Formats: sequence, C-alpha cells, structure tokens
Amino acid sequence: MLRSLRTSLATAARRFSGEAFMAAVENTAIEGGSGSSGGGGGRDTLGRRLMSLAFPKRSAVIAIRKWQEEGHTVRKYELNRIVRELRKLKRYKHALEDYLVARPHNDPTSRKLQRNKYICEWTTSQKDMKLLPGDYAVHLDLIAKIRGLNSAEKFFEDLPDKMRGQSACTALLHVYVQNNLSDKAEALMEKMSECGFLKSPLSFNHMLSLHISNKQLDKVPALIQDLQKNTKPDVVTYNLLLNVCTLQNDVEAAENILLEMKKMKIERDWVTLSTLTNLYSKKQLTEKAASTLKEMEKMASKRNRITFSSLLSLYTNLGDKDGAWRIWKKMKTSFRKMSDSEYTCMISSVVKLHELEEAEKLYTEWESVSGTGDTRVPNILLAAYINNNQMEQAESFYNRMSLKGIVPSYTTWELLTWGYLKENQMEKVLHFFKNAVGSVKKWNADERLVKQVCKKLEEEGNIEGAEKLLIVLRNAGHVNTEIYNSLLRTYAKAGKMPLIVAERMEKDDVKLDEETRELIKLTSKMCVSEVSSTFYYETRKTDQTD
Repeated sequence: MLRSLRTSLATAARRFSGEAFMAAVENTAIEGGSGSSGGGGGRDTLGRRLMSLAFPKRSAVIAIRKWQEEGHTVRKYELNRIVRELRKLKRYKHALEDYLVARPHNDPTSRKLQRNKYICEWTTSQKDMKLLPGDYAVHLDLIAKIRGLNSAEKFFEDLPDKMRGQSACTALLHVYVQNNLSDKAEALMEKMSECGFLKSPLSFNHMLSLHISNKQLDKVPALIQDLQKNTKPDVVTYNLLLNVCTLQNDVEAAENILLEMKKMKIERDWVTLSTLTNLYSKKQLTEKAASTLKEMEKMASKRNRITFSSLLSLYTNLGDKDGAWRIWKKMKTSFRKMSDSEYTCMISSVVKLHELEEAEKLYTEWESVSGTGDTRVPNILLAAYINNNQMEQAESFYNRMSLKGIVPSYTTWELLTWGYLKENQMEKVLHFFKNAVGSVKKWNADERLVKQVCKKLEEEGNIEGAEKLLIVLRNAGHVNTEIYNSLLRTYAKAGKMPLIVAERMEKDDVKLDEETRELIKLTSKMCVSEVSSTFYYETRKTDQTD
C-alpha cells in the first residue's frame, strides 16, 4: 500500500545517477565543450554582471547596454561563453536575451523575436557580430525552452536557407526528442539524411535517447547501423548503448561495448563508469561495481560537479555507508555551498542506509543554510517517518515545515493522506486528500490511492466520508461508475438509503452498470440517512448557483 512512499525515497536517491547521465547527454546536445564566465578573478566583467542577475525579470539587455555605455566593448565570443554558462544554470531567459542582443539589426527574424523595445537600439553599429549557423542552433534551443515547440518551429522556418543547415536541423531534432515527438524526429532524420547532414554522431545520439526513453530498444540496432554508415560513434553513443544494456540487464553486451571503446581508442568518462556500476549493482556483481566506482571517484572534480551526486547514489545502492559519507565530505570541502538537489540526494541516501538520525541532522543543516523552501527536501524525511509508521513524528515534522514557511506540494499532501490512511484516521485522510487534489491545476488521478480510500470508507460504512470524497472527485473531474458503486456499497454497509443516486449519476454523465442497479435496489429498502439528505440539499443549492 505504501509503494508511493518508498518510491519517494528510492526515486530521490537513485534519480541522480540517471539524471547525471541524461545531464551529460544534454550538455552535448547543441554544442561541445564548456567555458567559464567568471574569469578575471575579482575583476568587474560583463560575465560577472550577467551571472549576478539572479531573477529572470532583471534584464540582461539593460546590463549589456550599461556595460557598453561605460566604454566597454561587447565581443561575440564573450557573449557565447556567457550564454553557455547561463544555459548550464538553466537561466534560459537571460541567455535568450543575450542572443537577441547579438542579432544584427537587419536580421530577417529579428523583429519577430524582439519583445523589449530597447534590445536593438545599439546593435546597428555592431558590424563585427556576424552570427554563424551554430549560433542560430543555440538560439533555436533557447526559444524552445522559453516559448515552446511552436515558436521554435516558426523560428526554424523563418531562418534564411543558408542558415537552415546541419546545426539548425540538429537543434530542431533535439527539440523534438525533448518533446517526445517520435514521428517528427524520425521524419526530420530522414530529411537530414537526404541532405547529407548526418556526418556527426550527435543526431544519432538524440534518436538513441528517444528510443531509450520510449523503451523502443528494438529500433536501436538499425539506428546504429545507419550511424556506422555515416560517421563514427563517440563516447556519448557508447554511454547510451551501455544504458540499453542496463535496461536489458546484459552484462556481457556491456563489457563487449567497453572492449570496442578500447579498440576505437575512446576514453571512458564518468558517465561510462556510472552506467556500468549501476548495471553491476543491479546484477549484484558487488566486486565489479566497487571497482568501477573507485575508478569513477578518481574522475570526480569541480568541473563535473554532478558526478558527486551520482557517486552518492551509487555507493548507497551498494549499501556502502563509508563511501557515501566520504563523498559527502569531499563535496563539503570542494564547494562553498551545497545545492538543494545535493541535500536531497544525501538525505535520501542516508535514509535509505537506515540512518534516520543522521538524516535529521542533515535536514537541520539544510534548513539553516537554504532559504529556498524547496519542499522536495523535507518530503524525504516526511516519507521516511510515514514509511516507518511514525505518524506522531510525521505530524510534528509537518508542523515544523509550516512554521518555517515551506509551502506543501502535492507530494506532501499525498504522503500525509497515505500516512493517516494507515492509521484509519479518515477525517484527516479526506482533509489531506482534498488538499492534494486542490494543489494542482490538473489532477492525474492516483487510482490506487482512490481505491484504498474508497475501500476503507466502505469497511467503516462511513457514508459522510464517502459523500465528501465524491464531492472532491467530482470537482477534480474524476467520477465514474466504480466511484458511485463504492458510495452505494458504503451506504449498504451502513444500512442506509442514499437519495437520487441515479439522477446524480446522470448529471455527472456516469453510466449505471449491473452492480449499480443491484445496489440501488438493495439500499432502496433501507431508511434514508440524515447525511444523504444533507448532501442532497447541498448539491441542489450548488446546482442552482451554477
């Protein structure tokens, strides 16, 4: 029953190795290499000014104009480097502004994309800022992230023919893959093949990612054959293939891939070792997993910060407490401040290693240094308390969250719903369930949770609770025949007759089945409950108001 609680912990702990892998792929999606925007020690630089714009509403354009007004020169390579760093930090709005600034005044797509009247005031004099196809590719990617798929496609269509080449097509393919649009991605790949744009492994890597994401592993061999006809695989290709081996639990195939990498003289990176360790761990090949993990640990550096979170998760999966704590200490000495996601990773790891007191200390530490109020961090401890049947601690911890001003998320409410369901405290179950459903714009129904709540209400003959649940589900657009049948079974258990159920079902556009008719017939011989009358009249008032 508490699978969702365990998932909250397990997902938080293991997602970092998976997310680290996908992040590494993402870093090579549009461009290769990396740079540093800081530069110059403590000097005042354009990079420092733009990186200090913490909030999206602060305009990068104004900062660039001010820099120019102070007599400084803005160079294209400098903007490119800054944009690269902004993209790494997922500050896409500022990065997009930088690209808008860099566009020549007479660019055919410029006017359509300029939303701030001051963007191009100074660009007419920037004759040296000639944009290359790769710049348009990055620009397309940023537009997709900020304004969505349709805007990205429109941008691509508006590009001059000479700029709609391999780089732009690869960027658009990446957008299709991110949006899981298989048909469009495959059609574009075919077009790129016709145009001779498949001379690098990048496009094939995008398609590999798509097939892996959709578990369409049968498409992988043909794709690899096409890749080998056009170009050579790179380390990302091999890492993706290792991911396929992990999904198929195929150690032999994975080790053959390592041999091929060695033959091709392609160096293994930390993602290679992370994926391999994960596979060995799944197959309980502990010695091999420990060996690759040690090798991976040697690769961890400040430049590849996400490696540390992956190491934490992998050591945790092996049950190696010392290894997990050693990595955490390395992180604390290597970086000035830990991020919320890193605290999330470590706390979930410690919980998984059954060191709840240490997890509580880490949470207190996070609470003292982070002002984000990121609910994902406390949700890990909340899930741990509930999973350990410690509802008093869970309730106390929830109150602590509230006092600290942390706004509960859907997961918070759902965890509490499950917790109180175990305790048979149905009034609190319905309260937190209502909060959960109301906390999201569109509720993706958790059928298992709904079924368990209905079952408990039926067992108790709790007709007031069943009626309240029906209202919550109706407001969420989730009423069906089984929900009404559960309501009728609850009335039957209580020995009471509900009012006008058939009429209510008709109004909710829900069909009666054979069980519904039998239950209505059964309960019609019972006396009408006051609860049914109350909800009947409340429903009628609501209908008249509507």
